[in-house]
Amino acid sequence: MNEYLDIFVDAYQSYAKYLWKTIATPFSKGEFNFFYFLIIISLVVWGLELVFPWRIKQKAFRKDFWLDTFYMFFNFFIFNLLLYIALSTVTIRMLTDLLEPIGYDGGHLLDLSTLHWGSQLVIYFIISDFVQWGIHNLLHRVPFLWEFHKVHHSVKEMGFAAHLRYHFGETLIYNSFKYISLSMIFGFHLELAFIIHAIAITIGHLNHANIGWDYGPLKYILNNPKMHIWHHSKKLPESHPYGMNFGISLSLWDYVFKTNYIPYDGRDIDLGFDEDENYAPGFFQQLIAPFKSKRKHEKQ
Repeated sequence: MNEYLDIFVDAYQSYAKYLWKTIATPFSKGEFNFFYFLIIISLVVWGLELVFPWRIKQKAFRKDFWLDTFYMFFNFFIFNLLLYIALSTVTIRMLTDLLEPIGYDGGHLLDLSTLHWGSQLVIYFIISDFVQWGIHNLLHRVPFLWEFHKVHHSVKEMGFAAHLRYHFGETLIYNSFKYISLSMIFGFHLELAFIIHAIAITIGHLNHANIGWDYGPLKYILNNPKMHIWHHSKKLPESHPYGMNFGISLSLWDYVFKTNYIPYDGRDIDLGFDEDENYAPGFFQQLIAPFKSKRKHEKQ
């Protein structure tokens, strides 16, 4: 137990030092600075919203703009500092120790790190996105998971920062599956994860932005704003009672598995979910909303 506690404390201190260094030295030579990358890509996509607005009447500082901006920094940095990095480090060590008796020593079932970095990048991107597409489906189909995902679907006006309005519980769900599928099964160079993460953030920002793009023929491969707006539709069609357009970066999976749905230009459709007018309005209310819902169901 003391060993795990030491790992927890060390991970916490290490991430705190890393985060401070990231903020204090924005242009450190040879290092990718995700903190300032997030700020820059957000400003760029927000600028695109202002120059090429799809919903003309939507304000630059749309409904819940600052709430979503706070979510952006909370989910990527504050939550990591408060709990996630230390908790995940301990969990990985415990999982390795648990599987050691059956021969697992922290390695990979398939080591792809010997492939050319370009091949690794493509394979990592495709596998990672498919895993996330599957998890996204579960978030809509499993009632308990849907209570967490409701936070993201409580967005009523779409904009780039809505991309990162999600409950911290989703981080635990997504990253648990991604670790098992990408770290335990496949072996990739760690640097590729940062590249894929940056690409996914950029695509995700654009998907949620107030921009009426569909990328032409590439719409059948890449998720896009005109497709993703329908994922947030308040009214669900009978053919897709659990939702549609679950793609994260790639739209490909939705077309392959018939979960695509774009009946017409969805620029002005109503967003949200049934009875969302009564949903938790602020950050802390949304933080505890899934747990309150769980207790409510247990009493019924």
